[in-house]
Amino acid sequence: MKAQQDRADNVVLRAENESLKNDNFRLHAAIRNVVCPSCGGPAILNEMSFDEQQLRMENARLKDELERLSYIASRYSGRQLQPLGPAPPVLIPSLDLDVGIYSRHFNEPPVVSCTDLIPIPQISDEPSPFPGMLIMDQDMPLVLDLAMTAADHLVRMCNTTEPLWVLRGGTTTVEVLDLEEHARMCPWPMDLKQQQGMFRTETSGDSAMVIMNSITMVDAFLDANKWMELFPSLVAKARTVQVLSPGVPGHGNGCLHLMHAELQFLSPLVPAREAHFFRYCQQNSEEGTWIMVDFPVDGFQEGIQIPFPWYRRKTSGCVIQDMPNGYSKVIWVEHAEQHASYKGNASGSRALWMRNISDIGVISSPEARKNMMRLSQRMITTFCTSVYASGMQSWTALSDSSDDTVRVTTKKNTAPGQPNGVILMAVSTTWLPFSHHQVFELLTDEQRRTQLDVLSGGNSLHEVAHIANGSPPRNCISLLLVNAASNSSHSVDLLLQESSTHPSGGSIVVYAAIDVDAVQVAMSSEDPSYIPLLPTGFVISPAARQPTAGTSSGGDGHATVGCLLTVGMQVLATAVPSAKLNLSSVTAIDNHLCNTIQQVRAVLAGGTATAEPAAVAPDQ
Repeated sequence: MKAQQDRADNVVLRAENESLKNDNFRLHAAIRNVVCPSCGGPAILNEMSFDEQQLRMENARLKDELERLSYIASRYSGRQLQPLGPAPPVLIPSLDLDVGIYSRHFNEPPVVSCTDLIPIPQISDEPSPFPGMLIMDQDMPLVLDLAMTAADHLVRMCNTTEPLWVLRGGTTTVEVLDLEEHARMCPWPMDLKQQQGMFRTETSGDSAMVIMNSITMVDAFLDANKWMELFPSLVAKARTVQVLSPGVPGHGNGCLHLMHAELQFLSPLVPAREAHFFRYCQQNSEEGTWIMVDFPVDGFQEGIQIPFPWYRRKTSGCVIQDMPNGYSKVIWVEHAEQHASYKGNASGSRALWMRNISDIGVISSPEARKNMMRLSQRMITTFCTSVYASGMQSWTALSDSSDDTVRVTTKKNTAPGQPNGVILMAVSTTWLPFSHHQVFELLTDEQRRTQLDVLSGGNSLHEVAHIANGSPPRNCISLLLVNAASNSSHSVDLLLQESSTHPSGGSIVVYAAIDVDAVQVAMSSEDPSYIPLLPTGFVISPAARQPTAGTSSGGDGHATVGCLLTVGMQVLATAVPSAKLNLSSVTAIDNHLCNTIQQVRAVLAGGTATAEPAAVAPDQ
C-alpha cells in the first residue's frame, strides 16, 4: 500500500515538475521580448552580472583611450581623423564583444590601426548562410534546457512502442507517431505558432545494426563535412553556423551546435529542403548509449532575416549503442514539418537515412579494397551532386509538355576527377507501377540486366570483384567485366558499380565505366582521386499512390504499389571546354534516357523491349 502511495506521489510530483518547467520556459521567452512602453526599445531588467559590468566599464575606458590617442595622432599627422561614435550606454541588455556576429560591412579603411591596442581574434572569412543568425549569451541557458528536453523526448520516442507508435493506414510495417499521444508524452515548451493546415507533420522510426563504433559515428555527426560524406544522397550541403557548447574536450558529450543543411531528393524536379536547427550530443555512460538529437530553432530568430521555413526539422535523431561484436545498434526517429505544397512521406526519409547508415562501416581490409571503396564513394558523391536540384545549375526541359520529365544541363569541367571538356547531364523522374524491390532486383542482377539493351549494349556482365557494404547481399561494391563480342568495337572493359537498398527506404544503383589501367591504380597505393569518372545511376524511391475520393485501386481502397524511378546519365559531349554543344548530343542522350525507362517498364511488365539504344558520340 505504501509503495503504491509513493508511486502515485511520484506521478503527481513529476507532473508538477513538468508544469513548472513549461512555465519557466514561457517566462524566459516573455522576458526576452519585454519592451519599454515609452520608447519601444528593449527594457532594462537589471540582470547584469558583476563581470559584465566590469567588461562594460573597461570597454568605455578603452574607447576614451582610443579617442585620446586619435587626437594626439591627428595633431602630428596634420589631418583630422574621423571621430568615433558615442559610446553605448553602460546598461544595455546584452554585450557581445565578438564582431563576427554583425553582418555590417565597412567599406572605408580604418583611420587608426588598433592592433597595438587590442588583440584581434581570428575570424573566419567564410560568410554565414544566415548573416546575423547567432544565439546571444542571454539565450544560452534556455537553449541548453531545450537541448536536454529534446534528448529526453528522443529517448522516450526510441524506447516506447504503443500507444505512441501506431501502424500507418494501409501498411503493416511502417510505424508513425500518434500526434496526440506524442503531445501528451513529449510536450514541447516553446509554443510554435503556425497557420492551421499550412504545414504537414511527418514522423517515422526505425532501427539498424551498423558496422561502426559509436565514437566514430558521433564524430561524423558533429563534423558537417563528415556528415555530408556519411549521407551523400541525402545531405547536399551542411555547415556548422555556431558552436554553442564544445562539450568535454576531446569528447562529444555535451556538444551543442547551430546547424544549417540542405536535404535533397535525387531529382531536379524536387527542390532541396533547407533547414536550420540545433544539434545536441549527450552520452549516457550508465546505459552505454549516445544520443544525437536535432531540434528546431523556432523562437530564437526574432528580427533575423531568414528564408520562409518550408521545412522544419523537429525533434529528430538517433540513439547509438555499442554492441559486443564491434557493431553499433542505431535507433532512428524522424520528425519534421513541411509545407503542404510538398508531397512525400517521412517514412521514406527515415528509411533513406537508415539505408545510408546501414551501408557505412569501418571495415578492416587491404589497401586495395580501401582505395576501391574511396573510388566508389567519389562516384556516388559525383552522381548525387550531378542530379541534385541545386540553384547553382540550371536545368532545361526539352519540350513544353507537362508529361516530359527529362531535364538536361551542361557543365564545363577542367578539374580532376572527371574528364576535361563539356559534360552533358540528363535526368528524368517517372512513376512506375512496381515496387522498388522489383526495380532494384532487375538493375542489380547481371543476368537479367542483359535484357536492357540500352544498358548492356548486347553484352553480358560478369562480377570479378565484390566488396560487401551492408547486411543485404546486394548492398555492395562490384567490379563488373563487360564480355563484349570479339567483333565488337565496344571500348569499355570494366564497370565500377555500387548498389544499396533498404526494405522501406528505397534503393540506389550507380555505375561508371573504368579501364584496366585505372583499376590497377586503385589497387595500388597510388591516389585514385584523379581517375576520371562519369557515373550513371538509378534512384528508386517507394511511392505508393493513394486512392482518390470516389475511386479505389483494385476495388479494395488500398494504395497502389509503385515507386519513383530517377535515372541520371552523363556523357562527355566534347573534350574542348570552350566548344559549343551540338544539338545532336542532346537529342541522343534524351532518346537514350527515354529508351532506358521504356525498357525497364517493359521488362518488369513481362513484355519485350524494342527500343533502339541511342549512342552519344562526342562532337567533332
